[in-house]
Amino acid sequence: MNILIVEDNAVALKMLQRALEQAGHKVRTAGNGHEALEALADGVCRLVISDWEMPEMDGVELCHCIRSAGLPGYVYFILLTARGGKTNMLEGLNAGADDFISKPFDQTELLVKLRGAERLLSLESRELTIFAMAKLAESRDSDTGAHLERVRLYCRLLALDLCGRPGFAEVTGEYVRTIYLTSPLHDIGKVAIPDAILLKPGRFTEQEFAIMKTHALRGAETLEAALHEYPGAAFLQMASQIARTHHERWDGTGYPHGIKGRDIPLCGRIMAVADVYDALTSKRVYKAPFAHAVACAMIRETSGSHFDPDLIDAFIRVEPAFAAAREKHNDTASNTA
Repeated sequence: MNILIVEDNAVALKMLQRALEQAGHKVRTAGNGHEALEALADGVCRLVISDWEMPEMDGVELCHCIRSAGLPGYVYFILLTARGGKTNMLEGLNAGADDFISKPFDQTELLVKLRGAERLLSLESRELTIFAMAKLAESRDSDTGAHLERVRLYCRLLALDLCGRPGFAEVTGEYVRTIYLTSPLHDIGKVAIPDAILLKPGRFTEQEFAIMKTHALRGAETLEAALHEYPGAAFLQMASQIARTHHERWDGTGYPHGIKGRDIPLCGRIMAVADVYDALTSKRVYKAPFAHAVACAMIRETSGSHFDPDLIDAFIRVEPAFAAAREKHNDTASNTA
């Protein structure tokens, strides 16, 4: 396991590093919270052991920053501290810490804590399962390329921009991570669409389009059935909302229910922008891809009709990041530059 140690005391850092490496772990080190955030940016380290008492940014502040950063994978956080008492423990837990190790550390206690962390992190294999389900549905349509990879990045960019803004209290670090995880399931209902329609090399007839539109309900119903069995799974709740509402429109002219405005769940409104941008900038049998600037102009023009105006404001702020994500995950067969 890749572990990041955050400790400003060089002697303590070396002792902890030696113990972890002897146990077979790969170790990175950081001398303060700012260095730690930089070290976590590449997503390699999934476990952090941080001293509580540090200058500039202490361990609790670091933990809070990690939880608010919307990192794509869960980071297990252990506070290394000489502090005791319920008050201090509650402060650490409220910041998002997963566990505590007393300082000076006991090697046996340390290894026991790490085994617990490994078990929890292994649960994130559910994310791989979810993405595999989405890829299975997408694989029936050979024209979608890296669509899933792109739309979840777009959703994450929009959600991160909304985080902390007035009127969007629900958008926390956990919300950002959950929409990144669940957005690839938006079109899971397409598994129920006949090949003759799904793979048709051209525009749909009115009857065919009516059948295609049922994918939103089919996907939501499938995910809601899973939610019924596992009612505590918040990610299934969001996934079903996205599947059901990502084709709804702000003015009420969308489908499947024709709901409008803030009656559309925020995750569905976010997904709508991400999905349309990707459709506009992607090659299809019946159309060439639009350039980024053209697609952005088309999206901005439908603020208040197709899209939530607040989401379009967010989209405008992150347009350069959309373009960068599009370029990084471009389909080799679709030269959109």
